Amino acid sequence: MSPAGTRASSGQWRNPLRDKCDKRLPQIAPPCAMVIFGVTGDLARKKVVPAIYDLANRGLLAPNFALVGFARRDWDDAAFADEVLQLVKEHSRTPFRQAIWDRLADGCRFVKGTFDDEAGFARLAETLDKLDAERGIGGNHAFYYAIPPKSFPTVCEQLAKAGLAEAKEGSWSRVVIEKPFGHDLDSARELNKVVNSVFPEDSVFRIDHYLGKETVQNILALRFANQLFDPIWNAHYVDHVQITMAEDIGLGGRGGYYDGIGAARDVIQNHLTQLLALTAMEEPVSFLPVELQSEKIKVLSAIELAEPLEETTSRGQYTAGWQGGEHVMGLLEEEGFSPESTTETFAAITLEVKTRRWAGVPFYLRTGKRLGRRVTEIALVFKKAPHLPFDATMTEELGANALVIRVQPDEGVTLRFGSKVPGNMEVRDVNMDFSYGAAFAEDSPEAYERLILDVLLGEPSLFPVNAEVELAWEILDPVLDYWAQHGKPDPYEAGTWGPASAFEMLRRTGREWRRP
Repeated sequence: MSPAGTRASSGQWRNPLRDKCDKRLPQIAPPCAMVIFGVTGDLARKKVVPAIYDLANRGLLAPNFALVGFARRDWDDAAFADEVLQLVKEHSRTPFRQAIWDRLADGCRFVKGTFDDEAGFARLAETLDKLDAERGIGGNHAFYYAIPPKSFPTVCEQLAKAGLAEAKEGSWSRVVIEKPFGHDLDSARELNKVVNSVFPEDSVFRIDHYLGKETVQNILALRFANQLFDPIWNAHYVDHVQITMAEDIGLGGRGGYYDGIGAARDVIQNHLTQLLALTAMEEPVSFLPVELQSEKIKVLSAIELAEPLEETTSRGQYTAGWQGGEHVMGLLEEEGFSPESTTETFAAITLEVKTRRWAGVPFYLRTGKRLGRRVTEIALVFKKAPHLPFDATMTEELGANALVIRVQPDEGVTLRFGSKVPGNMEVRDVNMDFSYGAAFAEDSPEAYERLILDVLLGEPSLFPVNAEVELAWEILDPVLDYWAQHGKPDPYEAGTWGPASAFEMLRRTGREWRRP
């Protein structure tokens, strides 16, 4: 058997040595090289490259790991290493250690080229061949697309021409793709078709950085490792579910990217839909990637939009206002936006999961920029008790019970329930709180660390497959089409929690948005 491992029946790469290991121990990536396209962009500079150093610093990369940058700059290997060093010092999560850096720098290589430059990709192939021989990498290569989706077809074609897409016997070749995964269903299908024409689906890793967050993965532990929650995780007890991703920042400097995309495409189609799938899915047979993906696909297949859309959706665009003691401009005043832009910075939709577990439970998804604070959370709001043996005055301040999973920034879980006030028989809401920071001494790894390590290990559990991406677009496309035909987004003042239409969306059914 080759040291690289074998294909399991589920299609993912399995290392037989790993299977026998204690799963509580960290897994170390095999010898390999990672090539970053778009290495001079913000994503690579602030997230990908620092995460690679942090993995090395935690002892999770092989000593002979190689990092290859591909860009138009007139750099040699030494200049590229100097640039990486600056990024490491500015953005890494873990402390700088010279010995770790020296080892990582020894494997840094740079290839000058453009995406349509065959000669540049020929130089890349030559560089990887040399690294294979000099550092014992064994032909294991990961290609990270930190580039706009419009460049994917060109890079795929060039990798295929250079003989880099097809792995040599006993080795692997993988591609890492950043969102957005298309602009709508048709473009997503075309993008998947292009990528899969070069890389088989089990070699494609679509990064959704939210799935790399510890708290998101803890949804599985919370649900399936505790008998406490399973009996009430259904329509008999849950009134509705709210999934929120709020940001307090605007679009300053990102107008060129964001205009025409908007909040729904940028966040709901990927991040929030994936959070919904993890919240609503059934228990998988095992935590093998194929089993997890199967349960998520079942849930996504059962989702329908609540109608009519004029009452069950909302979109908004922030205007000037006060935030954090500072007066900020509105979207249409920011650089890169037309005064006639209809791009939404707030989006909310209502979904229904047509399964026995969730029938009748609305799932409210919302996201926005320039909102009251930065927070991402999943809130299961429970039905009120059918009978309260108290006078009405005793329970005036008692709300609905809620289980809140905080994804960021203060990761943890809060359980809200009613408790008696000392000295009288008044009942009001109190919180029982679990905080990652207080419960565990070790800091949570950054999401990109976890996801990059999983790519190198060939562990696809946290990466959406074709079917998930396309089903998410099938859910969202009718909303986007409806919005495109019905005027402009509703205005909302910066620092507030969205437009009036978002609040009316829930009030029609006697509900209210949580104020995180």
